[in-house]
Amino acid sequence: MQTGILRVLRATAASWWRHKELRRTDQTGQAQRRERETVLRDLGYLKQAASLPNAHVICGEGGTFIYLGWTSVSSFAPIERFPLAALAVARGTPFIDIRPVTDVIAFANLPRVTQNGPVDPEPWGPGSSVLLTTYIDMVEGLGARIVNDPRPRQSI
Repeated sequence: MQTGILRVLRATAASWWRHKELRRTDQTGQAQRRERETVLRDLGYLKQAASLPNAHVICGEGGTFIYLGWTSVSSFAPIERFPLAALAVARGTPFIDIRPVTDVIAFANLPRVTQNGPVDPEPWGPGSSVLLTTYIDMVEGLGARIVNDPRPRQSI
């Protein structure tokens, strides 16, 4: 793992209000233990984001979400203020920026991304499942911006 990534994760863990409070009340050992646990957990999330075929990051008005199979990690902050999501994107996880999407009804009716399970043959509606690449096609049609696009490039 790169030193820069560990440095960001350690700084993020140390800045959490609960860990700061433990240090303030002279419970440094407990703060360090919890910070290590947080860093290890976040490293696990980064490894999952890099290895799962349908892992992706979405940022909208409601915050930023990292989708990792059956697990998601979220923050009410935009991606610029969510270091774990920014690191995942920097390491190549697909990023879908839905902040430019104005048709929230159409977005809400999109199918979900399958979590290594079956794909519905007729992907219409919020209860069905599609591959990440199909989902990106749909959301891009609504105006979303895509970074680290996993779809194969087509030459003209």
